[in-house]
Amino acid sequence: MLTSKQRAALRAQANSLEPLFQVGKGGISDALIAQTEDALNARELIKLKVLVESCPETPRQVADKISEITGADVVQVIGGCMIFYRESPELRKKLKEKEDRKKELIKKAKQKAAEERKKNRKYPGFSAAKGSKR
Repeated sequence: MLTSKQRAALRAQANSLEPLFQVGKGGISDALIAQTEDALNARELIKLKVLVESCPETPRQVADKISEITGADVVQVIGGCMIFYRESPELRKKLKEKEDRKKELIKKAKQKAAEERKKNRKYPGFSAAKGSKR
């Protein structure tokens, strides 16, 4: 269950998202559920659209059914747009590994800069700017 602040932050992130799928006159199908599952695993936050004129159910009913089947949280339902969120352990693991690699690269760059400074201290009177003639 999401808190209201989490829900607000997710709504803000979802503003720039385009709807991935449309629910039409066929309603909720197994293919739609499978695609929604895959999208939630890959992105965590997705937006779907309900074709209000042709869908036999209201957008809220569709959102509740999809949420129940996929285990995702309904962030928002406005008009025909539905926003879902489900944390993906695989995606979180990938993001953590990426962050760890980034930290390691920064650490190596700092060590290299420290070695360069130490190397330049061996010759205190020499500097590229001082050594050049105009």
